[in-house]
Amino acid sequence: MNDLKNAAAIGAAATEKRTLVEEGTTFKGSLTSTCPILVKGTINGDLEAPSLTVAATGSVSGKVKAGELKSEGELSGEFDVDKVVLSGSVKDNTVIRAKALEVKLAVTGSKMQVVFGEVQLDIGDQPTREKAEPVKTEGNGKSVPPPAAES
Repeated sequence: MNDLKNAAAIGAAATEKRTLVEEGTTFKGSLTSTCPILVKGTINGDLEAPSLTVAATGSVSGKVKAGELKSEGELSGEFDVDKVVLSGSVKDNTVIRAKALEVKLAVTGSKMQVVFGEVQLDIGDQPTREKAEPVKTEGNGKSVPPPAAES
């Protein structure tokens, strides 16, 4: 009986509606979808969807509004989303606004690292002016920890 339930679940997932931009395809312009979008190719332009997944072969450049963003590919432009899971690359001069951010580290050689270049990340609720603290970065784009609180 469990096998029947599993088969039904797999069949339902396979027939779930989604918008697909396949590898080898380039889309330029404005794209709005009520279905989740999966990008294996390239999108250049404005995009709006409940969720956006960018595969390792995918690239999205432009202005994006989505509930959830998962990316193993390349991002550039301006992204307004609720939740972000990043494990791909983010180009310079990219702005990401989100309520939650998860970064999955890639192993480069023998070390794991995260490097943010000229990127703006706005995470969480919109800060008030009194509570806002600027994030300090060194010239190489690496984050500098805040000074220790005085006792």
